[in-house]
Amino acid sequence: MSPKKIVITGGPGTGKSSIINHLKSRGFLCYDEISREVTLQARKDGIEQLFLTEPLLFSEKLLEGRMQQYNDASKENVNAVFLDRGIPDILAYMDYIGDDYPQYFEDSSQNNNYDHVFVLAPWQEIFTSDSERYENFEQAIEIHHHLLKTYMKFGYQLIDVPFETIEKRTDFILEVLNL
Repeated sequence: MSPKKIVITGGPGTGKSSIINHLKSRGFLCYDEISREVTLQARKDGIEQLFLTEPLLFSEKLLEGRMQQYNDASKENVNAVFLDRGIPDILAYMDYIGDDYPQYFEDSSQNNNYDHVFVLAPWQEIFTSDSERYENFEQAIEIHHHLLKTYMKFGYQLIDVPFETIEKRTDFILEVLNL
């Protein structure tokens, strides 16, 4: 039986990676967000801001990586795999910036379903920008709305994670999942 695939999503700076890291420290199998990898690889290749200069190419690289994560997660020999963002996140970001994308982006989101989707809302107190995060807090709020709309379009029942410490947020997720 395939393990449950559990997405933790939300706009930039909402604490997703911190929760993923905390889940790892508790022994759960987690797949990291890949956009930083794509961004850093592009910089090595001489493209400073691939997301801004070639958003479709950036999104294609994300889709390739998230599809690989989805397929790898399906083969794991555990009860649950946590993923820092899912395939629909790509569409939400493309919609946010107003770019068109090929039909296979929609098809990939439609045909690769996650078991649970936890959403972290924008939280001013923990939001920070860095060299790979270009968005400000107002943009994070707008992205959040696109994420909600996109996941709901694909029929997901979204589970809001409350504003709390990393430990309590992680506990909330595990309690909902009975893990």
